[in-house]
Amino acid sequence: MALHLDYNAATPAGVTTSIPLLIAAIALGGSPAISRNRDEVRVAFDHAPPNVEGKRMVAVVVNYPPGGSSPPHRHAASAFIYAHVLSGVVRSQVGDEPAKVYRAGEGFYEMPGSHQRISENASDKEPASLLAVFVVDSMDDPLTTADPAPSRSH
Repeated sequence: MALHLDYNAATPAGVTTSIPLLIAAIALGGSPAISRNRDEVRVAFDHAPPNVEGKRMVAVVVNYPPGGSSPPHRHAASAFIYAHVLSGVVRSQVGDEPAKVYRAGEGFYEMPGSHQRISENASDKEPASLLAVFVVDSMDDPLTTADPAPSRSH
């Protein structure tokens, strides 16, 4: 199944890299998500509903280790997202709204084109996970793109 997320692949120029880098990192001895205290994302469902032409529905499970986070990112321009916290406690900030904390069983949504400034485990002792369901244009890819790395000035 194709992974349509690109959290960790932005370059300063905003160009994204591909899955071969992820495969190479894993082949060299570990999980890049856990080694950098980052999220681990797994596609649980990706299907085009037969009654909604031009759209697809994608569900992903995001696992955060204790203290783990996703880098700031933007979602596809067409993506409406519902997120449901499965376990633990997740802190989220979308756009200019204040950061909010969600506990297991709670959920929130994001409008198309949202900018996720913070998405992290609010605990440094317990893991957390959430289910994010995207309703997106069939051809809108990637679903998520990391913000460009800030440039370093000397």
